[in-house]
Amino acid sequence: MHTANTPGADRAWDGSYKHRRPPRFLRVAPDSPTRLLRTAQQSQCSDCGNHIEWYDRTAGHNPVPLHPHELPATAVPPHQRWHVDTGIAHPSGDGSPWCRVRHRALCPATPADPAGSTMDALRRSLALTSRRLQDTGHFTPRPPSCADPPTQDTAAPEARPVVQLLCLRYLAPGPLEHIPCVAQTRARNRCPYPVLDPDALPGIWILAPLHHDHDPGHLPLTELWLALYDLTHLPYSEQLRWRAQRCTAHATAPDAADIVRTTWEPFNPRTHHQHIQHHLPAPPHPARQGHG
Repeated sequence: MHTANTPGADRAWDGSYKHRRPPRFLRVAPDSPTRLLRTAQQSQCSDCGNHIEWYDRTAGHNPVPLHPHELPATAVPPHQRWHVDTGIAHPSGDGSPWCRVRHRALCPATPADPAGSTMDALRRSLALTSRRLQDTGHFTPRPPSCADPPTQDTAAPEARPVVQLLCLRYLAPGPLEHIPCVAQTRARNRCPYPVLDPDALPGIWILAPLHHDHDPGHLPLTELWLALYDLTHLPYSEQLRWRAQRCTAHATAPDAADIVRTTWEPFNPRTHHQHIQHHLPAPPHPARQGHG
């Protein structure tokens, strides 16, 4: 029998556990396109309240929510296995005895597989956690009749202009004056200032051909014009500030990490057709002067 001063087989002489994975230190890679300081962005499932981890996927795919713990690969069907390599999630196994699982496959708020699964025990455990969170007031599920809030893809077309910078076109996450800075303040909160600064050099609204491969000798039809906010005439550093989605204050603070990911989307005329505007926006009306 082990005494309080005698370490067990799974403990070292100082009482710490053996075979524990070394801690992973977070840092911002100098060549990273984002300054988000994280290994995975933690969140809470809005349907069941359990913890999830958001991981980036390969280019052109949205981030995916994964269960925060690894599972034995033998307990997960091959088509549901995921693995994470250098911070990127891939929908397949990596040949190791462990794998990750998409949260939806385990979420107790979603219908279970009628054929049964070896992960049913974990689903029941998450269901108990969800009930405990509700009973203690730490989580309130959405009502079944509650409609989902409008996503960026269903927002009003005029609310998401196309922005041209660094010789590329991006779909903005919202109105230009409402694009928020993604930097983290010293109080570890998100910066409250927008990217658009009235005191900075402005962009210009222009009409450009919708497709780059049009014949320059022929005037395209009105339906083939695209209204976009052009920043390519600005200095390179200013275009980088917009691409990094930072306010003018945090543009000169390279040590400040990002608290969230940038929300630019590469513009695609086919998938973003509902946001295409063929006419320039009306100029703002000047304030009327009162008569004396």
